[in-house]
Amino acid sequence: MTEATTTATPLCPHFGTCGGCQYQDLAYPEQLLRKRANLVDLLRQSNVEAPTEITIHSAEPYGYRNRIRVRIETIDGTLRFGYNLRTTTDFLPIITCPIAAPILIQTIESILATAATSRDAAYWLNATSEIELFANDDLTRVQLTLFCAPRTKTPPRSQPGHFANAFDALQSNAPQITGAAAVAFDPRTGPTGRTLAEAGAAGLNYRVPLSPSPDETYWITRGAFFQVNRFLLHTLVDLVTLHDGQPRSGSLAWDLYAGVGLFSRILARKGPAPAFTRITAVESNPTAAADLRTYLAKQSPASTVAESTTLDFLHRAILDRDRPDLIVLDPPRAGAGLEACDLLNRIAAPTLVYVSCDPTTLARDLAALQAVYRITALHLVDLFPQTSHQETVVVLNHRA
Repeated sequence: MTEATTTATPLCPHFGTCGGCQYQDLAYPEQLLRKRANLVDLLRQSNVEAPTEITIHSAEPYGYRNRIRVRIETIDGTLRFGYNLRTTTDFLPIITCPIAAPILIQTIESILATAATSRDAAYWLNATSEIELFANDDLTRVQLTLFCAPRTKTPPRSQPGHFANAFDALQSNAPQITGAAAVAFDPRTGPTGRTLAEAGAAGLNYRVPLSPSPDETYWITRGAFFQVNRFLLHTLVDLVTLHDGQPRSGSLAWDLYAGVGLFSRILARKGPAPAFTRITAVESNPTAAADLRTYLAKQSPASTVAESTTLDFLHRAILDRDRPDLIVLDPPRAGAGLEACDLLNRIAAPTLVYVSCDPTTLARDLAALQAVYRITALHLVDLFPQTSHQETVVVLNHRA
């Protein structure tokens, strides 16, 4: 392969200085090959017995992010948005972000422009250090979260800075904004958990096309986790919930780190296709757990949501006689951890499906799980093109 076929011209003028992307100077097929090689190397270093075949799933490599979080700073009297300068925490003002869905950049531009015409909007934007924007599947609606200094006051309607007035001004410039909240944010420790003000809808509906099942529409409350690649969501769901093209089925399935139920809701579906009689979804975020509990109460009354950490749930589950036919786990970058893997080995469900966003912690966990399980399918799902991050879906079956 020649240099001409392995390199590419970055679409972003900030590439090389921005800390977000690492691979825009590589042709997309080369990016996929490097990620596959990285996964193979990490599994080998951890002595994981992995199949030689790794199926790669990819889609459009630009404009894929449905959610971004940008920093806000005032430069020469003008509000600017941006990310971190590469390898630092210094602010880098930007004018574009090609990996983001176009509506998100259009929206942030409109938001900052509103500060020049609305004292109410200017009050909140000047108190904001970061803004998170989340768009729905067809890019017609956007939710905002403003991360503000903890001591930010919420003025009454009679004074400049009332949040409802600020929201109206933002919405007049960007009608796609359907809801917004200002939350207290400490730059040293992160969100304090205190909502300063909110207006409009509390979340948005997000439709995921599925095959062979009907599409699924998820209600995502503002701030709840949801996968960011709008082009590969259906692929990810199918890899987890289908086996040989047919819905997985059984008596009981556990969905650990369930979020808003990206997988639980499909596994719990009833209809002509087989399904699981019961789902136990485990999620520690109260907002996401509440959304999922509301859905399952209507669609699968026998199913339950445990508002708990996965580790605490597994410790309790060891004492129960109930054993699942399937366990799905989709942990954060830190992975499940060795203690959780030991508990999973002791529970010994027939099938595990492990969804990982970090190949290093995945390799560590698979090395522990292979005492009881063998890998029967390995998928690299490129949810984060132009970056070094990658998603992996691993299907494991009990050795017995």
